Amino acid sequence: MLPGKIAVLGAGVSGLAAAAALRARGIQTAVFDQQSPEADVVVADGHLLGRAVVEWAPEAVVTSPGIAPHTPLLRTVRAAGLPVWSEVELAWRLQEDSPRAGRPWLAITGTNGKTTTVGLLTAMLAANGEAVAEVGNVGLPITSQVDSEATVFALEISSFQLETTESMAPEAAICLNVESDHLDWHGSEQAYREAKARVYHRAGVSCYFADDPVVAELVPAGALALRCGEPGPGEIGVSEGWVVDRRSDPVRLVELRLIPFYQDRRCPPALLQDIVAAVALARVHGVEPEAIAAGLAAFEPAAHRGAVVAVQDGVTYIDDSKATNAHAAAAALAGLAPLSAVWIAGGDAKGQDFTHLVRQVADRVRVAILIGVDREPFRRAFAQVSPKTPIVEVMGEGTPAQWMAQVVDHARQWAEPGDTVVLAPGCASWDQFNSYGERGDCFAAAVRAER
Repeated sequence: MLPGKIAVLGAGVSGLAAAAALRARGIQTAVFDQQSPEADVVVADGHLLGRAVVEWAPEAVVTSPGIAPHTPLLRTVRAAGLPVWSEVELAWRLQEDSPRAGRPWLAITGTNGKTTTVGLLTAMLAANGEAVAEVGNVGLPITSQVDSEATVFALEISSFQLETTESMAPEAAICLNVESDHLDWHGSEQAYREAKARVYHRAGVSCYFADDPVVAELVPAGALALRCGEPGPGEIGVSEGWVVDRRSDPVRLVELRLIPFYQDRRCPPALLQDIVAAVALARVHGVEPEAIAAGLAAFEPAAHRGAVVAVQDGVTYIDDSKATNAHAAAAALAGLAPLSAVWIAGGDAKGQDFTHLVRQVADRVRVAILIGVDREPFRRAFAQVSPKTPIVEVMGEGTPAQWMAQVVDHARQWAEPGDTVVLAPGCASWDQFNSYGERGDCFAAAVRAER
């Protein structure tokens, strides 16, 4: 049974959806926020807002993923001994206390690749005739879909949400990868890994990539091993150009060369991993090979994730603005020929160190064009690892569009036929743009503008 009185922290889209779902069940609900006029209680100071929550005396508190554990608001709430739930935790409890109890969830987390993998999985489930809801950190607020006609949830869940998710028991779950990210939110790399590991705690089938030693330490015994290469008995992987299922009798599922978007994007390793992960979750759910192939054929990748913007004068321009951390940036440059990348990097580094990243990609970089507020960590990494690599710093003048046009002008001056200009910043965009989407849009517009 659900408590009769629940506080919701944050009046964003997910918070308001959570409040609506609670009120629809007759649960006494109040929304608390530091500034939104849509909240029931607005107090600018986090500590004082926390005291207001405690004084309201809820039996549980639903928090927003945007509120870090160390904020005065959450510290005050936790100090009072109140249970704190994510919106995902609330959605699971709402579902299991309803006629929809038992509906399967397929949960995906990881530092990178979550959104693409969820999209791939959704396409396969839809091709299988399922009424699938794409929910969580992408798509619709999960609480808004609890009472929908969906027969299965494809869930993207972040470390922020996992931190306060306890009861969720997905049919299958995967953590795609774990790299240093969001350390300012979690406080340490160990805490970040522990949050990611929570996706497996009550999963029916835990999936992981066997060649990833970090994730291998997070999974329980008996987990389903995946590979981007030849799978062993009981595994799912890639053999002779096919994704194959060897959990019992070997089954060929889909031939990679027949997937249009995979070929268009020059077979990047990160995309292959996303495909294998989505196929594995689909197979656990019971999707047949024909539906897997049909779903992959229909899938359209989301914007700013390795999109080829243009090919001009023999130079390919790629928008991977969603590469907001070192791991994603490394994946964006993987597979490029030596000294063929004009790499646009920088932004809000979120406390990351880029020495390992530069060591991974330096042999492919003709020139690094550094942007944003945190250029120094890249300068330092190149000085240590590859001091002969040319560095161009663009300080930025005018509007974001005008500034990005300057960046692209520098890239054109350095690029030679056969090269690839890659916007893979390895950093967040908030220092100069409203979002990574705006950053990518400005890049694409500058590339396509008349010269």
